[in-house]
Amino acid sequence: MSNPADLLFTKDHEWLDVKEDVVRIGITEYAQDELGDIVFVDLPAVGDELTEGDSAAVVESVKAVSEIYAPVAGTVTAVNTDLEESPELINEAPYSGGWIFEIQIGEGAALKDTLSMEEYETSLKEA
Repeated sequence: MSNPADLLFTKDHEWLDVKEDVVRIGITEYAQDELGDIVFVDLPAVGDELTEGDSAAVVESVKAVSEIYAPVAGTVTAVNTDLEESPELINEAPYSGGWIFEIQIGEGAALKDTLSMEEYETSLKEA
């Protein structure tokens, strides 16, 4: 399993690609592998205001239903509408075409409790 070194990760197996004050969010290769074949994604709406820890999206697979949480407070600025017709993109390309949504970090909000690639991979080994 190879996780990109330029991303941040959460203990909930989400990846974060931070570009200034916008964060693109998806689930890790490990998470999609554990879920199995993704069959449906319930996306947030552009403009949704989220608080850190809010359930932002839902990923449904043949094995389970998993919530995707907002890693920071802010406003949803984009969603990956390709997932509506092709949810399997999360399985096929979790770090590129399988991204789920983007959030603009709210005023006064900050990313907390994120892990580097090395810290994330260590946490997987310890689990």
